[in-house]
Amino acid sequence: MSLSETRSGLMMEKKKIVVACGGTGGHAFPGLAVARELLDRGHDVVVWDSGRMVESDVMRAWSNKTFSTGAKQLSPKNVFANLFSFMRCWREIRRFRPDVLLAMGSYSSLPPVLAAKISGVPVVLHEANTIPGRAVDMLSRFAKTVAIAFAVTKDHLHGRPTELVGLPVRAGIEKGTRFAEIPADSFCVFITGGSQGAHRVNELVTAAMPLVKTALDQAGKKLYVIHQTGLKDEGPVMGRYVAAGIPSRVNAFEHEMPRAFASADLVIARAGASTCFELARVGKPAFLIPLPSALRNHQHFNAEAFVAAGAAAEGRQDDLTPRALANYILDKVAHPAKLAQMAERMRLMATPDAAGKVADLVERCAK
Repeated sequence: MSLSETRSGLMMEKKKIVVACGGTGGHAFPGLAVARELLDRGHDVVVWDSGRMVESDVMRAWSNKTFSTGAKQLSPKNVFANLFSFMRCWREIRRFRPDVLLAMGSYSSLPPVLAAKISGVPVVLHEANTIPGRAVDMLSRFAKTVAIAFAVTKDHLHGRPTELVGLPVRAGIEKGTRFAEIPADSFCVFITGGSQGAHRVNELVTAAMPLVKTALDQAGKKLYVIHQTGLKDEGPVMGRYVAAGIPSRVNAFEHEMPRAFASADLVIARAGASTCFELARVGKPAFLIPLPSALRNHQHFNAEAFVAAGAAAEGRQDDLTPRALANYILDKVAHPAKLAQMAERMRLMATPDAAGKVADLVERCAK
């Protein structure tokens, strides 16, 4: 029987492992990072997604075995769909017979975790946000342990066993180089609302950037914008930048995220945990605009942790105006030392070995 080498240098038996990480890019990217780490250690790894269209771009990064659960968001109208998903997961577990299941949170964790539980398969959960989502909150009672990204999360998990590991980020995110087409003397702003985009952020930014360009033109400075818009807003956003004469790179989904981060002097983003920890890994100062409708306002609390560290600023979507956003950007252009200090504090928030720590935890539970 084949063996895999652990980080301690000891050898352990090759295990069958399921990584359930569907729902959104914010859950899929960390799950894929751990899956790749476990695969590199010689384990037999299958990644489970929910089969949503939005996951297709993200899942391109994984070329090994996959399984689609068909899980749906938690609502009364999806009860039967999730029951069907549970049965699919249960049958697949009986077929594959995994030694352990890692679930990365979100609604897509529910059918896999319940199927694993009734099949006697050990479960490890990962909670990325400061405030646990409904799925992790409910499923934590069935888990051997919950891996957490923020220390404060332990206080919200009702005494369940936890381990602080940080949040894994996509491989190589810190290894990008600046896009050659961006002039070296341009101030570059990268805007991302996550893998699905953020319509309200897109509206705010496209109204603010012409104000920034006018002010920078008067000061003899240049502006460049990189914008990940989401599918619906790609055309309108691109048109607004063209009309304003703003040099830009606009994509519904940015396939070269390492280079986008490397090119940015400032990032404007939602405050999903995956985005926040990627910012930390690449050491980029950020202006965070939490999604107001996020469950339990968790994006605000994510942002709050990074603001408290001096790594980012936060703007409330309902109160933020294009002029206020433009003024913030212009202040950072005028004070590069402030940006450099934010960047350094952002790097201190990173957990570079998070994927390895989660993989260690999975291996321990598999034993």
